[in-house]
Amino acid sequence: MKGKPIGGVRRAQLITTYGVGSLIAVGSESFMVAGLNRWPELGPYDQIIHERRLEKELGVHCFRLPPASDSDKYGDVPVIRFPEVQSCPDCNRLAKARFFGATRSPAKCKDCDQELVPSRFVVCCAAGHIDDFPYFRWLHKGAEGAGVDGREHELKLKATGRSASLGDIEISCTCGVRPVTMEGALSKGALKGINSCTGRRPWLGDVLNEECEELPRAMQRGASGVWFSDVRSALSIPPWSEGVQKLVERHWTSLRKAPDLRDRLEEIGLANHRQYSVEEIIQAVERRRQDEAGLSDSSESALKLEEYGALTRTTEERPGKQDFVCVPWQDEKVAAEHGIDQIMRVKRLREVRVLQGFTRLAVPSPDNPSRRAPLYAPDHRPDWLPAIEVIGEGVFLRLDSARLATWETRQAVRDRVTPIDDAYRKRFARFGLAPDREITPRLVMIHTLAHSIINEWSLDSGYPAASLRERLYVSDEMSGFLIYTATSDSAGSLGGIVAQVESGNLAISVRTAIERISWCSADPLCVESDAAGTDNLNRAACHSCVLLPETSCEEFNTLLDRALLTGTPDQPHLGFVADTWPIQCR
Repeated sequence: MKGKPIGGVRRAQLITTYGVGSLIAVGSESFMVAGLNRWPELGPYDQIIHERRLEKELGVHCFRLPPASDSDKYGDVPVIRFPEVQSCPDCNRLAKARFFGATRSPAKCKDCDQELVPSRFVVCCAAGHIDDFPYFRWLHKGAEGAGVDGREHELKLKATGRSASLGDIEISCTCGVRPVTMEGALSKGALKGINSCTGRRPWLGDVLNEECEELPRAMQRGASGVWFSDVRSALSIPPWSEGVQKLVERHWTSLRKAPDLRDRLEEIGLANHRQYSVEEIIQAVERRRQDEAGLSDSSESALKLEEYGALTRTTEERPGKQDFVCVPWQDEKVAAEHGIDQIMRVKRLREVRVLQGFTRLAVPSPDNPSRRAPLYAPDHRPDWLPAIEVIGEGVFLRLDSARLATWETRQAVRDRVTPIDDAYRKRFARFGLAPDREITPRLVMIHTLAHSIINEWSLDSGYPAASLRERLYVSDEMSGFLIYTATSDSAGSLGGIVAQVESGNLAISVRTAIERISWCSADPLCVESDAAGTDNLNRAACHSCVLLPETSCEEFNTLLDRALLTGTPDQPHLGFVADTWPIQCR
C-alpha cells in the first residue's frame, strides 16, 4: 500500500483497538482499516512471530506484527474512507464524498473549499456488516432511492446548535418533504420497516455483499459497540518456550521428514551444539511431529489447562534464551487469611495475542463463531494472522480448592450468582444460541479478587492499571489467576509485580485490596444493586470500586460482584474471606 501516511497508531492498537474493520479518526476525517487481503506482502521490515499452540488452533503457518514501514515499496496498513457519507459545514449538503469532488485527503467541498465532516452515524448488524446511515430512507420513510419519483433529491444536514441532542440534528431534502430530526434513530428497532441490512463489508474491498436477514441498528461511529476485537492469546510455556524448540523451529524444514534424525543433525551441524545434546534435540523434534500429527488437543480449554499446569509447576531459569521462568514462594499468612494456597513468581513470560476476527454490537464468544466477521476476503485466505507479543513478568495465585468447594456450596452464595447467570443466558438467547458456560460463584469471586489486587498493585508497583492484565484459570479443575504486565512499550517490565511478593508484604497487600473494595463511594446503591453493568452481568461492581480499564479485563468488565468476596451489610458472612477476618461494609 503506497502513498503518503495519513496518521499513526501503535502496533498493539492494531490488534486490540484499531484492527481490521474498525473505524479510526485521523484529524477531522474517519477511515476504516482494510482487510488482510489488502495489506502489504511480507517485507524486510516485518517480523514473524511463532507460537506453536496458537498456530495449530487457528490453522495458520505463523503470525506477523502489523507492518510499520516507511518504505515506499512495502508501505503500511491500508485504510479506506468510511463513512462515505459526508456533509459540508458551509452549504450543509449531505452526500457521499465523491459527489463533492473529493479525491484526496483531506476531503473538501469543491464549491465551498471547506473540509467535509464525516457522518456521525453508521448502521451495523450482529453478523458484522456495516454501512452508511440511510439518511434518504429515514427522511422519506423507507423510500428506495433518489429519483424514483422524477424529482431532484439533494439532502441537507443542519445542526441547530441549541444542544448536542439528536433532536437538534435536522435532515431535509430539496424535494420538499417535511424535514425530520435524528431523534430516536439510535433506538433498537428504529430502522424496522425503513431499512434492511445490506450485507456490506467495506473493509474487504470489492467483495460482493452477503445476504443478511439481521435487523440493522444505527450507532454513532465512535461507539464501542461498532467494533469488538476477537483476540486469542496464549502464554509460551514448556516445552514450546524452551530454547531447544526454537532451535528446532529454525531448522524444521530440514528435520520435519528426516528418516534418520541423528544423520540429519550431523549434516546440518547440530550434533555438537554447545547448549543442547543430540537426545534433547531429537526429543524436541519428536514432540513437534506428534503435535503436527494432531495427537494433542488445541482447544481453548485445553490451552488454558496446559498453562495452569505450567503455572503450578516450578520452571527454573536455565542458561540461554528462555521465555518462561516460574518459581514458588511460601507465605503461610496469605494462605491462612485469604485461602491462597500457592504463590508462583513468574519472573519471565511471553504472551502472543492474535486478532482472529471481530464482532459488532455484541462481545465475541468462542461458542459463537458465526457472529465473527472475517479479516480477509474468502478467496484470499493468508497463511498468517496479525499478532503482537508481550514479554513481561507476573504473579500467579491459586486458591485452596477444598475451602473454595465448601464455600460455593452455600445456598446464599449460589442465590447471589443466579441473576448474573440468568442475564448471561439471556444474552445468548437473543441470538438463538445456548450459553457457552455456566456462571459460577467461583468464577465471579476469583474474577473480582483479581480486579481488586490489580487496583491495589497499580498503586504500589509503579505500573498504571492499564499496564496490568488478568488471566483467569477457573473451572472444576482450576482455581487461580495470573496478574502480569500487559504492555510491551512504555511501561515495559520493571520488576514491580514480582516485587509485590518478594518484599514479604503480599498478605498486607491482598488484605488492603479487599478492604479497599469492602466499601464504595457509591454505596449503598452499589452493594445493594441486583443488576449492573453491560447486559446486567454485574451486581455490586462499579467504577468507584472494582472496574478496570477494559484492556486489563478478559471479560470486558462483566461477571463481577464484590459481595461474594467481602459480604454485604445484611449478609456479612456471604463473602469468601468473611470467615477468616471481619470486613466492615459501610
